[in-house]
Amino acid sequence: MVSYKRLSPEDVQFTNAAASEEAPVREEGKDPEETERPLLPRRPSCSATTALISLGSLLLLVCGLWLLVTIFWLQAPSNSVPHRAPPPRGSPGTGGGDGSRALPEPQACGVVPEAWRFDCYPERGVVVTRELCEARNCCFIPASSSPPAPGRNGVPWCFYPPGFPSYSLVSVNATDLGQTGTLVKTVKTYYPKDILTLQLELLYETDNRLRVRITDPSESRFEVPIAVPKATEKASSPAYSVELSNEPFGIIVKRTSTGAVLLNTTVAPLFYCDQFLQLSSSLSSQYIYGLGEHRSSFLHDIHWNTLTMWARDVAPTELTNLYGVHPFYLAMDEGGTGTAHGFFLLNSNAMDVVLQPGPAITWRTIGGILDFYVFLGPDPASVIGQYLEVVGYPAMPVYWALGYHLCRWGYGSSNATWDVVKNMRNYRIPQDVQWNDIDYMDRSLDFTFDPTAFSTLPDMVKDLHSHGQRYVMILDPGISSVQPEGGYWPYDEGLRRGVFINHTDGSTLIGKVWPGLTSFPDFSDDVTHEWWYDNLKRFHDKVPFDGLWIDMNEPSSFVDGSTVGCPDTELENPPYTPGILGGLLRAKTLCASAVQKTSSHYNMHSLYGLLEAKASARALKRMLGKRAFVISRSTFPSQGQYSGHWLGDNRSHWKDMYTSIAGMLTFNLLGVPLVGADVCGFSEQTEEELCVRWTQLGAFYPFTRNHNSIDQKPQDPPAFSPAACSAMKQSLLLRSSLFPLLYTLFHRAHTHGHTVARPLLFEFPKDVRTYGIDRQFLWGKSLMVTPVLDPGVDYVVGYFPQGLWYDYYTGDSIRSKGEELRLKAPLEHINLHLREGAVIPTQRPNTTLFVSSGQPLHLVSSLSEDGSAGGELFWDDGESIDTFETDQYAHVVFTVVKNTMTSEVLHDHVEASYITVETASFYGVKVEPTRVMVNSHDAAFTYRANQVRLGVRSQRLSVF
Repeated sequence: MVSYKRLSPEDVQFTNAAASEEAPVREEGKDPEETERPLLPRRPSCSATTALISLGSLLLLVCGLWLLVTIFWLQAPSNSVPHRAPPPRGSPGTGGGDGSRALPEPQACGVVPEAWRFDCYPERGVVVTRELCEARNCCFIPASSSPPAPGRNGVPWCFYPPGFPSYSLVSVNATDLGQTGTLVKTVKTYYPKDILTLQLELLYETDNRLRVRITDPSESRFEVPIAVPKATEKASSPAYSVELSNEPFGIIVKRTSTGAVLLNTTVAPLFYCDQFLQLSSSLSSQYIYGLGEHRSSFLHDIHWNTLTMWARDVAPTELTNLYGVHPFYLAMDEGGTGTAHGFFLLNSNAMDVVLQPGPAITWRTIGGILDFYVFLGPDPASVIGQYLEVVGYPAMPVYWALGYHLCRWGYGSSNATWDVVKNMRNYRIPQDVQWNDIDYMDRSLDFTFDPTAFSTLPDMVKDLHSHGQRYVMILDPGISSVQPEGGYWPYDEGLRRGVFINHTDGSTLIGKVWPGLTSFPDFSDDVTHEWWYDNLKRFHDKVPFDGLWIDMNEPSSFVDGSTVGCPDTELENPPYTPGILGGLLRAKTLCASAVQKTSSHYNMHSLYGLLEAKASARALKRMLGKRAFVISRSTFPSQGQYSGHWLGDNRSHWKDMYTSIAGMLTFNLLGVPLVGADVCGFSEQTEEELCVRWTQLGAFYPFTRNHNSIDQKPQDPPAFSPAACSAMKQSLLLRSSLFPLLYTLFHRAHTHGHTVARPLLFEFPKDVRTYGIDRQFLWGKSLMVTPVLDPGVDYVVGYFPQGLWYDYYTGDSIRSKGEELRLKAPLEHINLHLREGAVIPTQRPNTTLFVSSGQPLHLVSSLSEDGSAGGELFWDDGESIDTFETDQYAHVVFTVVKNTMTSEVLHDHVEASYITVETASFYGVKVEPTRVMVNSHDAAFTYRANQVRLGVRSQRLSVF
């Protein structure tokens, strides 16, 4: 066969038969020592003279080779041209059709730069020797660079040679939506059950979306059961071009406007075995984002960084697979052009995603199919919108979801919980929602409450409702399996309906969680959804809760697999196991071989949280007739349609506060904008200064909740000194005042796939200095937040992209050339700045959004250099389902041009009549006006340097 070559786009030959030299084939029956020969052939013994001559010749040869390699390295691709893989070299020896392969020639291995070495021996826990590596017919060269940091991989010592066998594209046919092709391979790999014939499908779905599917034409394989759009016609003017390499097979996707290479899979061999699928590609730059859920900086490190994906219950830790799985990345194109693209692999099996400094990426999954999308943008925000067109736009949250939430594990009783609520009221600190952790339950049993310690829980919830507040409770998926028969309806009824996950022999799989031995509902079954609804309805009749917190839904278990272990099968012990925490698929979860209605848990594991959220949201809508509020720990693409997410069991550390910003920004990219971290930290004892600063930051999480662990001191605002409590209160009142802006941003997320909390690079994509910023962020496009993230300081350094900025509180202007500025930040202050050209709606704050949302508006305008500004307001009743889709909303646009502000009602509704404009401020008015008029009437106003403030006498939006 023709051997595999590593190609750059410029070197691809688009022919049906590529010429290549065939090396001698290893023959069976040869002497074992000859078969496992060293890379340099043995030489016969010779005389001393001959030896000296040979030695001199060898030295000359080595010097020549060194010179050639040096020249090659100097000409090799650098970070400035990241998509250029090393050019192809002469093919090393390849085997014949019998599957045998010769070892790569040393000169072929030596020309591969370290940055472009693709790992041929990725298994963990193995000391890779030359013998092991060459048994896979790969190159073995110890890396010249220093050892990697602890927990990280380094430069592979064992890597694919330029001619490693791969697939050939043997036929291509045009279709109504794109192209189909057949891929064939004649040499098997070192993993079992190679699939030697594959079907390629290219779907030109839209002008900015390409879909590629590589499947087994002879046997169906598991595919992720989430709804994605089905194209009905081929894109007419695609922003991308697709080139196919025949021998070896590869796909190259370019941006037509610039020629930039966005995808180039010719850089390494394609693997497609039953339990090992691997696809590598060059990256367009080093600027890669997404790939959740991991604790890291917002901008990923591409220096040999392996990100493992397999939902896992573990406190946020670097270099560890966490609660959710999101195989999507956003990439900024090279050169500061401001263009971006995205890539989404629709696969739920355990996987490693390897970033390396070529720059390049490798997707290594152990099941399913290769089904991926490329999104062309061209700007970062457009990429996210196109991604969400595939997986689904996030739901519009109920209004009180955007208020302040308070929780802890360990209140101990409903009366103690109630006392915290009353204390918050006494201090007049905003609070919209009170939560309880598992201590409200009777013996940790779902759908129960402790009849003694929480006997007044129903009364507390009624009191919350009477004050315009809401109640959220936790539920874990594990259902106790050891209660007396007839004594626990959820388990008895679940058994009767057959809703639980089973072993392969049909028996119920039993794990262990908080209530002890437990069974696990199979949320891939509609019967389970109905059972879940029935349980929620029965409990709601006793305790009228308003929302759900679904935890432990990776799913988590305190035993590996089950109480009786797991069978010794290929699903439990696959040929390759990604770098998951614990080293086994069943570690702290269920057996991979467990049976669910849709497929095995091997395939369904990382979908568990998504499917539970879907069942919960549907049940709440059906039960309450209003928008559902669900917060889930485990997530998967399309999660935002059903729930929000909190970032897990963090710690009361300054570093955890900092990394929460990256987590928040990443989940906004992933279509889950209702996201936040546990304010002040969950585990360990918080500090007053940390809690004040975290409350200031948390006031700008899209979802803000203060939550801490059992046996820790209280950390609700009144638990601290008067000064600290006052600072926290002011932050929460500030958030409440900005509710109209935040609610409008969520409307944009719901209808257009926009981000709510937004990285600076989205608004300034041509400013490369914004690409790594994760200590600041924006709400929407105009409000920049610069929190203090370090202890013991009264200042903060923030980056201001080029343009005119205004201090949100004072209106003082900053004209930046794109520079860092040191800002005063006393303990009671968080820095906010408005970007020029904005009009943002605010309200007089109150202790609940139920009250403050009825207050008059105050409009804040930050004028651009030419005196213009614009903004909008979306308004509805805050809780009805699908108000936008059923036209039950108001939408108003504000514009400032030539010293005149106007409002235009783009969509009218009775809700608009309840909102009036009371005051307005204009930042950037350079000269004091002599007269201000509102609707042709003189209006009183005040002027201070750069700012006009005026009252407009409660004008209604419909006539303003």
